[in-house]
Amino acid sequence: MDEIVAEYIRRTVLRIPRSEIGKMLTTWGFLSENQLQSINLHQIKENLAQEVVQLCEENGATIKHAANLDIIYNYTYRDKKTWTVYKMTREGGDENIIFDMVDFKNKFKTSLQLLLKNVTITFKKYEDNSMWIRVAWGMQFKKPNQYKPTYVVYHSQTPYVFISHSIYKSCRDMLFQALLAATSYSEIHEMDLRSRCLDSLKDIVFKRCNQNIQNFHLRPLQERNSTLENVDPRIIQEDKNKKETIQRINEEDFGNGSLPKLQYAQYKLETVFKSKPELGILNDKEPFRCLVTFSSPHLLEALKSLAPAGLATAPLSRLLTCIVPDAKNSFKISEKKGGFSHVHPDQ
Repeated sequence: MDEIVAEYIRRTVLRIPRSEIGKMLTTWGFLSENQLQSINLHQIKENLAQEVVQLCEENGATIKHAANLDIIYNYTYRDKKTWTVYKMTREGGDENIIFDMVDFKNKFKTSLQLLLKNVTITFKKYEDNSMWIRVAWGMQFKKPNQYKPTYVVYHSQTPYVFISHSIYKSCRDMLFQALLAATSYSEIHEMDLRSRCLDSLKDIVFKRCNQNIQNFHLRPLQERNSTLENVDPRIIQEDKNKKETIQRINEEDFGNGSLPKLQYAQYKLETVFKSKPELGILNDKEPFRCLVTFSSPHLLEALKSLAPAGLATAPLSRLLTCIVPDAKNSFKISEKKGGFSHVHPDQ
């Protein structure tokens, strides 16, 4: 077995949490049942990894086998990466093209290898109808770097592709060409939608979110267990009405179910300051540029909680509530023609 393969398998095993190693090696399917049972999962992790490498050497593991184990690991821990959504389009908008998985693989591999010979391409199909593609990039006189691959997730019969890029930005055009050739689309563009939670990105673009519900039933708010005998009943009723109004607006903006998990929303400001000419200040025609980022482990839930907590007035700005329906969390606020400041969430 090649030393590069042995080292890569060793490092991959070391990345797997000890409690998951047995399960993941079983899912891998490269080692026999007897070999799996012979592994001492309670020994020092370094020794455990070396034992797995030795068994793989007995079986003649190749870089394809090692790459397959890497895909299984990254599928299981897919939220460790940042994913960017891309959308493909066809000329004329014809979407009625029959998808063939074997044809897709052959076209993708052939197209990419014509552009770059030193590349390792691995495919793995999952039950959720997703195709995982792992691409390790090489250079003209260098072997593929197995430690900085690109991961691509594609759902057949959809125009969406989810990509976790490697450090090689120059390879993106080649990847896009291979995707377009394999799927018979003509163009691909970024959707300004990113997150660490791949499943949430899928929920957004596949319209699986409980968003903008039109026919919902307002649930009465539970009263706090506090003594209110000395409070004017009109104040109590007014406070209750206010809370119910906020709840209703929140349900209109965010729905009443679970929300996709996004970590940030970004707003790029590019506008010109306005002042009276006679003051002689701020006459610079150069636009003012600023970047505002809202971040949270679960941004949409955090935004939804602002009004009920009294930290913002309901309804929230359209720029904060349109993230899911517009399928983007990166926006540009630019200058409108005619000299007026203009907010354009769809740019």
